[in-house]
Amino acid sequence: MIRSLLPLALLALSAPAAAEWTPKAELGLVNTSGNSNTSSANGKFAIKGEDELWTHEYFLAALRAEADDEATANRFELGAKTARLLGERQYLGSAARHERDDFSAYEHQSTLAVNYGAWLLKEDDHTFQLEGGPGLRHARLADGGGSETDALLRGYADYQHQVTESTQFYNTLLVEATPENTFAQNDIGIAVSINKTLALKAGFQARHNTEAPEGVKRTDTLTSVNIVWSPRARAR
Repeated sequence: MIRSLLPLALLALSAPAAAEWTPKAELGLVNTSGNSNTSSANGKFAIKGEDELWTHEYFLAALRAEADDEATANRFELGAKTARLLGERQYLGSAARHERDDFSAYEHQSTLAVNYGAWLLKEDDHTFQLEGGPGLRHARLADGGGSETDALLRGYADYQHQVTESTQFYNTLLVEATPENTFAQNDIGIAVSINKTLALKAGFQARHNTEAPEGVKRTDTLTSVNIVWSPRARAR
């Protein structure tokens, strides 16, 4: 565990105290009762800092769901990114991610990669960002199936469109490819500002591993409606 989190700690220590930081938090809750009792909660806290030369992003996310007092989802994820700007539209950086999932093909996965990135679009109401680069991945298979350490090729794409002053559409894609497994996650949704600090976000997430043990599904999906808080109320 400590070895898996070390890259995240190193990225956190690289953040300058002089950076301007913006936090963001979101939470979604669902509870039903009657013929069946179900409950679910998902949340995320993120903070982004930037100055003239550097950008830094950190996040912590969790998902928990139960049906008739039995857990049906239990996931914890944290990540960090840092980048050195090369002009207005290009940058070099690194990214680390660690997750634990009790209902996945992998008990945990940790990745560390270096990236070259660029904004193909960078306007007030439209942004399209691409990044990619090599790295390493360490993972442990579920049910004591052993561990894997492989070279990694990471790709990331982020598209955001401010449709109106209060409505934003977003779509992000993360791909982490290794010889043993390719992990992909796509998040798509829309967020509507309620006031200067709150927004309502409806999203759909799909996560896929190309390899999975027998009896474990390769694809997981999550549909959510969350309240988002940020001191700067652009919805996402």
